[in-house]
Amino acid sequence: MSELSIQNISKSFGNIPVLKNVSLTIRSGEVHALLGTNGAGKSTLMKIVCGDYERGSGSILLNGEPLPIHTPSDAKKAGIAMVVQEVDTALFPTLSVSENIWADSMNKSPFKRYSSKKERQRTRNLLNSLGITLTPDKLACECSLSEKQMILIARAMAQETQYLILDEPTAPLSVEETKLLFHLINKLKKKGVGLIYISHRMPEIEEISDRFTILRDGKVHLSAETKTVSADEIITNMVGSTLRKKEPRQTQSTSHALMRAENLLIPETGKTVNFLLNHGEIIGVAGLVGAGKSETALTLFGATKHTRGCVHINNQTYRFRSPADAIKAGICLVPEERRKSGILLDFSLSENLTLPSLRRHSLRGFLNRKKEEDYSSRQITQLGIKAASPKEPIHHLSGGNQQKAAIGKWLYDDQKVFLFDEPTKGIDVKAKTEVFALIKELADQGKGVLYFSSEIEELLDISDRILVMYDGEITATLTGEEMTEEAIMQAATGGKKIEISS
Repeated sequence: MSELSIQNISKSFGNIPVLKNVSLTIRSGEVHALLGTNGAGKSTLMKIVCGDYERGSGSILLNGEPLPIHTPSDAKKAGIAMVVQEVDTALFPTLSVSENIWADSMNKSPFKRYSSKKERQRTRNLLNSLGITLTPDKLACECSLSEKQMILIARAMAQETQYLILDEPTAPLSVEETKLLFHLINKLKKKGVGLIYISHRMPEIEEISDRFTILRDGKVHLSAETKTVSADEIITNMVGSTLRKKEPRQTQSTSHALMRAENLLIPETGKTVNFLLNHGEIIGVAGLVGAGKSETALTLFGATKHTRGCVHINNQTYRFRSPADAIKAGICLVPEERRKSGILLDFSLSENLTLPSLRRHSLRGFLNRKKEEDYSSRQITQLGIKAASPKEPIHHLSGGNQQKAAIGKWLYDDQKVFLFDEPTKGIDVKAKTEVFALIKELADQGKGVLYFSSEIEELLDISDRILVMYDGEITATLTGEEMTEEAIMQAATGGKKIEISS
């Protein structure tokens, strides 16, 4: 049996230790779950294994032999690959499925045609062996998130990968797409591939993993066979304590209308939506993947121009032609793909937090760096962001802290309406409670919140009312005792609203 061993890996950023003598072993033909709260060191460890970061100390061995991994190319040669959470960042959108799969080979043989009949058949054979139903000629930009993920897995297997890292692979997937992914994972296990599976979803960990390792504060806290430990025990070991039960929010919602969408056409779905949002109200917008939630959020933010209908804010009528129009009207968006469109990865934490408010920190077109840093330092303290300094590159931060920054950049001014699109995607249970507290605080200040999510438990926990979307339309409005998992699922799958008798 082949084994990939990580031995006594340590890593620091400046004077901040991130990993402290971390050791674990991944076996061929198994799924090894890597768990821990955001900031525990999971991403840093995997970037070291993949050659993106140099390790401070320690070693990586394959079957007892040291692997000299210093670059991503070294990792690929050793048979190690990673499917990142933000799949769009790893694909060439204007290239075909076939060309994306053989992209690494194209770099070695730039004059070879990877769209030829022979190469397309080679692609079909690979996809068929993995049970992936994709057309080789289809462009990556035309593929769903699930299909893009399959392309990256196929690319890894085209390079004869022995160890595959999956980072939050089900975050953007529907229930059916998750089943397809798990079927593929089981195929890879039978082929002898060792998988490192990073996720915060406990039911998935219990279903798909054979063993798990929990990182806490940069150290290995617990390693065990999954079937020997309960989900509650895993969570307790991850966060260091039992999570307190969530207190129901004493709603500050008023009957005074803040925002109203009137016959608003969503271009990407071709459907219209109507709803009313009051001051201090949190409205959950439920729906399965593909229901039109993100498309609706983007139209409300002016990212897709609407040609029919309008938005009223405090009785003033708007027809947004761009996000700049929506921002001026007091609307802001925390998007689903934070690393793609919510933050600027190559910029510092301070620069991200002050980006929408640069004019406030400038005089006659010149940025006052001291003023910018003072402001961002206050925001970091207020939001509880864990960072070495405001100047730290934001890509060094954990997913939860990046999400706080994506929210915090909008707190500079009198923003009235906050649109949150899958705001807890890819963050751990502890970070979720902190994001929830921040959202509730915004509502308590009289802001209006639209919370778009496919996570039903989250919606029930945070919402004053719930709108359910199906096929681009709002099919139900649930309040009070109507807000149940059964009612949401019935409306989200095309059924009618459940009426609760008084």
